[in-house]
Amino acid sequence: MIEVKGLTFSYGKDKQALHGLNFTVGDGEIFGFLGPNGSGKSTTQKILTGILRGHGGKVSLFGQDISTPHGPEFFQKIGVLFEFPYLYANLSALDNLSYFASFYPKEQRRDARELLEMLEFKPDFLKKPVSSYSKGMRQRVSMARALVGGPRLLFLDEPTSGLDPSGAVLFRRIIEQERKKGTTVFVTTHNMMDADLLCDRVAFIAGGNLVALDTPKRLKEKNSNHRVVIDYLYRGQRESITMEAPELETGIPFAHDEIISIHSQEPTLEDMFIQYTGRGLS
Repeated sequence: MIEVKGLTFSYGKDKQALHGLNFTVGDGEIFGFLGPNGSGKSTTQKILTGILRGHGGKVSLFGQDISTPHGPEFFQKIGVLFEFPYLYANLSALDNLSYFASFYPKEQRRDARELLEMLEFKPDFLKKPVSSYSKGMRQRVSMARALVGGPRLLFLDEPTSGLDPSGAVLFRRIIEQERKKGTTVFVTTHNMMDADLLCDRVAFIAGGNLVALDTPKRLKEKNSNHRVVIDYLYRGQRESITMEAPELETGIPFAHDEIISIHSQEPTLEDMFIQYTGRGLS
């Protein structure tokens, strides 16, 4: 679905933002593209969506080079959720979606009301102007905008931004549903929980270079210390012990009355992000 070979980009003589990126995204894959601020993450997404021109290397979507001229039918297969909601503030949710849906063929359009209902948008605000909406409500309309054209390829920039925990769970469920329909999803986010729960693979970018690319599970396993922490009860006292995982292969090797919990000391995806990029999430 997406093929990137030797991608470079410079904002000027001494401002090279990307240094030869190479990666692919398969059909129906949810791919996470993660990096600190200023790492080249947004530059890459702008190139992939056709917003930014003048790159070096090769970028192909749907098997076609993004640099060659394309008609509207090419971009009608793409949906984009921007980090900052791009909506007309004086129009309602329905009016916004009606306008943006007009750029797609009728047979491709999805029903705006059904999308907003799926996104649990408050019915009382359907015809009120966007300027009266909360950030979470605007995010729901923006997601509906990204989906209204029935895209085959979906770019999501900070999809759960501005949402409460239940809204974030809803969005993750919807993204999974879209993938089940065959949609390919390219996600950029600072939310490591979203990346860990959603993404088949994640790429870490730092200083315009890809520094890691694998599944979240394998990234964590490769960097695990293979230790476990066991909490247990013995003679009425709660105890805790840290052990090497292989020591448990033949059973629990110490006296105990009840095992309360066993936790691996596997690193989190956020730990891996910091390890590979050298920076936190801010």
